[in-house]
Amino acid sequence: AVMREYTIHPQAVGINETDQGVMTYLRDYGKRIFLPIYAFYLKGGDRNILVDTGLADFVAPPGAEEVCGFRILEFEEALAEVGLTPEAVDVIIHTHLHNDHCENDQRCPRAEIYVQKSEYEFLLNPHPVDHRYYPDILDGLHVVQVEGDAEIAEGVRVIFSPGHTVGGQSVAVNTSRGRAVITGFCCNAKNFPAQGPAIAPGVHINVAEAYDTIRKIREMADILIPIHDPAVGRKIRIPE
Repeated sequence: AVMREYTIHPQAVGINETDQGVMTYLRDYGKRIFLPIYAFYLKGGDRNILVDTGLADFVAPPGAEEVCGFRILEFEEALAEVGLTPEAVDVIIHTHLHNDHCENDQRCPRAEIYVQKSEYEFLLNPHPVDHRYYPDILDGLHVVQVEGDAEIAEGVRVIFSPGHTVGGQSVAVNTSRGRAVITGFCCNAKNFPAQGPAIAPGVHINVAEAYDTIRKIREMADILIPIHDPAVGRKIRIPE
């Protein structure tokens, strides 16, 4: 049997301005960058699947759209671009539960929300070193806790990706061009230099794990999708 194939549709639902060092451990501090925040629609299955839902507070600094080369849309508008409404979302897969990746979950009342068990437990009782967790953010929603690598739908797998957070998970998607992987940790293209090893995320709970994870994910991906890279938002679909 031929495995189901998907296309991945990145929708920019917010953008922050920050320092490149937030992405790349011990590299490029002092370089200001725009950091797009995406929700990814996986098209091709019999259920409507989103990877992450982004920020609820719509932020787009002046000039950001021009510099990045794509529009930044409210969550509902972004879904409308791919023919969806929040009510039509069946499945949300979370790379991790930092607030900028899950703030619109409450707008999707029907969705099953897939998170790593360790990440969900951390969300409910976060360590003070990581201020990006809001313990009540998924209250009242249908949360499915996953432990380790798992198949979520035919052709869609999560790969346990700890280090940036306790329970990150990358999302491996079967496409016409092989395995596309949405990283389960915050990074951009600078984490993957053409020469030499990948660079660990600048924000992490365990930098050694973060480094091992980024190496593993880079090796297994035919198409690598760094979750905060501006080039991702310029694509209508992946693969194009």
